[in-house]
Amino acid sequence: MLNTLSPITEDLASQSYPSSHYLQTQHRIRSLIDKYIAVEKLHDRLQDLPIQFANPQPRPWKPIDWQTISRNQIIGLDAEVFLSILIGAMDTEAPIRGYTQTSRQYLELHPQMARFVGGTVGKDGELLELGLWEKEERQHTPALIKIYTQLTGEKITPKLRTVRSYLPTDDAKEDLYRHGLHRIATEYGATCLYIWLMAHTTGALQDVLEELAQDEINHMTKFWGFGVWTFPDTGLMGIGRTLIKTRSQNYQRNNLMRTLRRMMGTLNWNAWSLTNKTTLLFTFTYTMHRLWSWNNTLTPEYLQDLFETN
Repeated sequence: MLNTLSPITEDLASQSYPSSHYLQTQHRIRSLIDKYIAVEKLHDRLQDLPIQFANPQPRPWKPIDWQTISRNQIIGLDAEVFLSILIGAMDTEAPIRGYTQTSRQYLELHPQMARFVGGTVGKDGELLELGLWEKEERQHTPALIKIYTQLTGEKITPKLRTVRSYLPTDDAKEDLYRHGLHRIATEYGATCLYIWLMAHTTGALQDVLEELAQDEINHMTKFWGFGVWTFPDTGLMGIGRTLIKTRSQNYQRNNLMRTLRRMMGTLNWNAWSLTNKTTLLFTFTYTMHRLWSWNNTLTPEYLQDLFETN
């Protein structure tokens, strides 16, 4: 019965339970989304983008008490499933240089955003300056490895996954549109996963996941808002068609459904309990609800003032 479990402490997701049922987990997820994906916070992250164009500064992490991370900080999730999710996440996060350089090439139409993502490159292709996005994202794999080592006592090396390369056509703007949507979808998926993991953790373990989630929310928001400004006439139906369809028979042009299937396989989805699966789907749905509310405030006047004035 739900009333047999009483809260044991307060953490970042509100009330923490020694174990948790569906409704208690849903309450924790809702509390986190309301806190971290509030409209005013999303506006703050987007308004930060022109500032970072001018003077890029990585977002600092709060101090983490790594040595106190333990398995008893995992709530309502089998520890072995949690570890398999960590492995999948670190394998996905690891090839950050490939992600940033591919995105930089698609973003050459917008040099400031290209620099934000992928830094600057010399005439010989040598990377001269790291992009701010890469500086922040490259902290993720080492953090996940430290969690895994703290929980298992074992060292682990991420698999070197091949990143989809830059595949231009004769329409650079359409290429950027399609790539941008998939980049947003990837950041959205990571945001939801880390928020969901925060709801299943407490203590220092939750503190690390909070930093990962805040980075993903920050980057997703910046890509989303920049995309709405760059492609102001795109409707919801057009976005859906672009995400779901492949444009060509080239197998390297993955569509969203194939990406989601790969993601679920990487995260060992088949080993999850029904409650785990249901609460993750709730996380995706409720997060999108909050994001769409924010999206409706991104008027052409607001975005013009934000980007064109700066």
